[in-house]
Amino acid sequence: MVNEGDGGGERAARPKRADARRNEKTLLDAAAAVFVASGVEAPIRDIAAKAGVGTATIYRHFPTRADLIVAVYRHQVESLAEAGPALLETSATPYAALASWIDLFVDFVVTKQGLASVLQSDDPCFDPLHSYFLDRLVPVCTRLLDAAAAAGEIRSGQDAYELMRGVGGLCAGAGNNHRYDARRLVALLVAGLRRVDEGGRK
Repeated sequence: MVNEGDGGGERAARPKRADARRNEKTLLDAAAAVFVASGVEAPIRDIAAKAGVGTATIYRHFPTRADLIVAVYRHQVESLAEAGPALLETSATPYAALASWIDLFVDFVVTKQGLASVLQSDDPCFDPLHSYFLDRLVPVCTRLLDAAAAAGEIRSGQDAYELMRGVGGLCAGAGNNHRYDARRLVALLVAGLRRVDEGGRK
């Protein structure tokens, strides 16, 4: 039987759950940054230092490195999925929202390149991630493209999956060449989507 004290206990626990979510987000953001800088085999103590916590805290949330890698990937996908509608609400134009979202997508792809060798491993825990990525992000990119096309800013009929593959390919081309500016090339690709009027103006 549930008494009144139990209800109060549940209400008291809710802020802790919110704090736990914020703490987990801090850990995942720190892990993503360290993965970009040092690779997915970076010492856990480096991630802990960046997050401002002890290593025991990380292991409490993520008992294995694979758990942490999966969580980082899913966290970044969710952040991107949520950013699309938010950018449409706050940007000056749908095209501006699209360009901003693609810029965020580049950040994601750079992190994913660091995870690539792990994600392509034989560990079955990584198998669902690619489908999860497509299921969450292709509809978001489609919505941005459709909004920009409806506003007359880009050519209609653009395929979100094709665009995302193109951006990924440009980012992958960098390798270790510091003269290769993937972000600049992606910006040129997105600029190429702009609709040209009969006078040749965009």
